[in-house]
Amino acid sequence: MTYRLGITDDAIEPDGTSVHGDLGLADLEAAGVEWSVIDAHPETDADLAELDAVYSLGHREFGAAALASAPRLRHIARFGAGYDTIDLDACSDAGVIVTNTPDAIRRPLALAALTLVLAVTHNLVQKHTIVTEDRWGDRGRWRGTATDGSTVAIVGFGSVGAELARMLLATGFRVIGVNRRGSSPEAELLGVPLVSLGEALNADVVVLCASLNASTRGMIGRAELARMKPTAAIVNVGRGALIDQDALTAALQNGTIRAAGLDVFEPEPPAPDDPLLSLENVTLAPHALCWTADYTEAVVASANHAIITASRGGAPRTVLNPRALEHEKWRSVTVPTRGR
Repeated sequence: MTYRLGITDDAIEPDGTSVHGDLGLADLEAAGVEWSVIDAHPETDADLAELDAVYSLGHREFGAAALASAPRLRHIARFGAGYDTIDLDACSDAGVIVTNTPDAIRRPLALAALTLVLAVTHNLVQKHTIVTEDRWGDRGRWRGTATDGSTVAIVGFGSVGAELARMLLATGFRVIGVNRRGSSPEAELLGVPLVSLGEALNADVVVLCASLNASTRGMIGRAELARMKPTAAIVNVGRGALIDQDALTAALQNGTIRAAGLDVFEPEPPAPDDPLLSLENVTLAPHALCWTADYTEAVVASANHAIITASRGGAPRTVLNPRALEHEKWRSVTVPTRGR
């Protein structure tokens, strides 16, 4: 039987061209995978009925109702790391494994976060505007903040956070971290103290790397922003919904905090008349700051390896929900050890 893969059209055209670059579809075809493009925001889930796998390039939702329309489905491969639109428990119940590409995205996303940290501490965008608008007299107004020895708090201290911490420490920043476990071998190795969110809000720059779930949605709201220093900046490379965007806009307008660097928004894209977009103390990117040639190559290699492995009856090492492998669809497969 032909192994059928549906690729969500968030970032791909019907002919296989993608905003990310080459997705290596020829490699999938050579492995016997037949692909087609499916709607990222369908009115029904009927298009899942004949699929064995889905390659999720964005934000299509997969819950119990969608999975009920997909009796053949065994695998959802996520391009990137985030899987907040995928119900892992429902997938496990249906015998659908979910994979992502955490190792591939680790360094590119950490570099993107570092770029925003340096941009907001040096007021890079504001200085660019001074040049393009011939306002050299404003240079003194946009002097950068202290960096050597200032504190960056990484909220969501996982693999990306650890990679970012290495970069920041090498640049002279002090780093503290927050994660839900309250412990991290990498934090201990790097000498990064793990603290509460309340303590982290006292930092000079707060960087959000957390995944989006019920406990983290809206974790930074009006009260949290009020606890930050008026000289502080916030950077978000996680998900837009981690922050109450209206509260953030107000905090930037009234001077509760000094600046923000955002690669993610809620919703995406933001409305053209969103007041956040017109503020002079923001540095913005279209949820694409980490999109480099290296990023695409690494993520494609990881995702395609998982797709091909699953198409041959194997279990990829990046399975997020190993309970799915207990389902009859995967009865003969040994649960893998998560890793590269």
